[in-house]
Amino acid sequence: MKILGIDSSGLVASAAVVSDGQLLAEYSVNYKKTHSQTLLPMIDEIVSMIELDLDTIDAIAVAAGPGSFTGLRIGSATAKGLGMALNKPLIEIPTLEGLAYNLCPSKALVCPMMDARRNQVYTGIYRFQGTTLEVVEGQMAVSVTEVIEKLNALGKEVLLLGDGIPVYQKFIEESLKVPYLIVPAQNSRQRAGSVAALGLQYAKEGKMVSAAEHQPDYLRLSQAERELAEKKEREACSQKN
Repeated sequence: MKILGIDSSGLVASAAVVSDGQLLAEYSVNYKKTHSQTLLPMIDEIVSMIELDLDTIDAIAVAAGPGSFTGLRIGSATAKGLGMALNKPLIEIPTLEGLAYNLCPSKALVCPMMDARRNQVYTGIYRFQGTTLEVVEGQMAVSVTEVIEKLNALGKEVLLLGDGIPVYQKFIEESLKVPYLIVPAQNSRQRAGSVAALGLQYAKEGKMVSAAEHQPDYLRLSQAERELAEKKEREACSQKN
C-alpha cells in the first residue's frame, strides 16, 4: 500500500509518503509560516521529487487531533479535498498516537505532551509490543500535574516528547519520580512519516473513512466556544439573582 501522510496539528507542518514499509519522502517545516502557506506546496514538492502520480496512492493519513484548532482545520480541509478529488479514503490518526509512533519500537513508555494552553497539555501514554502501538492512557486534555501523577503511579521508565515539554520542563524535572528521558530534537515533534507509517497499519486493520465523513477531533471546545459558554453561564446566574 502507498499512503500519503499529513500533519499540521501543531507548529510543524509535515507531509510524507510511505509505500510498503518504506519512507519514500518526508518534508517538514517548523518556522514562522502558516500551514495554509506551506502544506500544499510541500505536497507538490514531494510529488515532483519522487515522480508520484497521486492517483496511485491508496489512502491519505491525516493527524486528526487534538492540536491547534486552525492547524487541524487546514490539515483536515487538505486531506478532505485531496480525498474527494482522488476518490481515496482517509485514515484518521489521533495526533498523540502519531507523535508516539516517532519512537517505535521503544521498550519504555512513551508520553507525548502538546501545549494546550490554559495550564493544560494534550497528552496520552503509550507502549509498544514490537511495532504495534498500545494505548495505556488515551488522548486527554489535562493539567501537567495529572499527567505526572499517572506516570509516577505506573512506575516505569518513560520517554517524553512534544512542544509541551519545554513549556513545563522545570515542573516535570521537579515532580517526575520515575526514570525519564526527553527525546532529542529530530524525533520530538510531529512527523508525517510517522502518521503515514501508522496509517499503513490502520489501513490493514480497515480503519478508514470516506473523505466526506472525516471530521477533526478537537478534544475540547475552542476558546470562542468556551467564552460563549461562560457568557451564557454568567447571564443565567445573573437572571437567577
